[in-house]
Amino acid sequence: MKKLVLAYNPVSGHAAFKKKLDKIIAAFQQRNIMILPYRTRIDNHGFFERFVEEAQADGIIAAGGDGTVHEVVNLMRHGHIELPLAIFGSGTSNDFATNLHLNDNMTEYFDTIAAGRTRRVDIGKCGETYFINVASAGMMTSIAHEVNARMKNALGKMAYYIRGIGELPKFRALPLTIEADGRQAEVEAYLFVVINSATVGSMKNVADSARVDDGRLDLLAVKKCNVAQLMKVSGDLIAGKPVDRSPHVLHIQARHFTVSSSVALRSDLDGEEGPMLPLTIDTIPQAIEVFC
Repeated sequence: MKKLVLAYNPVSGHAAFKKKLDKIIAAFQQRNIMILPYRTRIDNHGFFERFVEEAQADGIIAAGGDGTVHEVVNLMRHGHIELPLAIFGSGTSNDFATNLHLNDNMTEYFDTIAAGRTRRVDIGKCGETYFINVASAGMMTSIAHEVNARMKNALGKMAYYIRGIGELPKFRALPLTIEADGRQAEVEAYLFVVINSATVGSMKNVADSARVDDGRLDLLAVKKCNVAQLMKVSGDLIAGKPVDRSPHVLHIQARHFTVSSSVALRSDLDGEEGPMLPLTIDTIPQAIEVFC
């Protein structure tokens, strides 16, 4: 009998996942798979690695939002856990799972996991921290940390947009120096993102060229422009239109990036607080096997 460790965040996305736990266990039992629930915790200290090893697990499920997936991916990489990963998106934002359409039909996804169908995907690395979907910095990137839990639970993704509209009057372009695979660019930009998938901040298809398995990451920087041009870029993003060819967006594909600024900026990795700039970002090709 196969065994899967289910790492779930008890407070993610209205804290509703706990109510689904019994149905998920039942669905896997019907497919002759044992589920071993693991409640995510801040003070891990190697406990997750020991849990997975002693369980003799055949795979891992991360259940929660992007932050939970980020946590599990880092636990796997730092703990040298080479097992396939499933993702049950149950948070306010589930960008990576959305991009791969993992949870569009849960019955089909249960069958995919049971059959062991997987694909390998790239991830990014910034310092000693891995990210599966996005690294960013600049205006707006602190919003995920500033929106309180009550607002997120009440409004979901809309909470981020409402908070972002309130930030528009404060927008200032920031000087960035970007090195990408030996090429250098200087740009004044409001923000930048280095993405693995084309879904970022609940906005789909932000870049036509972004692929999770091409061995490269895509950098998008929204360049200094007037209000009307900025609103056009923002409107296209919210409408699900790609902006990688916009004249107001700098787009670079590369395996390695270094991003610095003369202004103090803190980064964000998969919605979690990251280090201050400068950032050194590397692509780790085909790093994670995902049930898909």
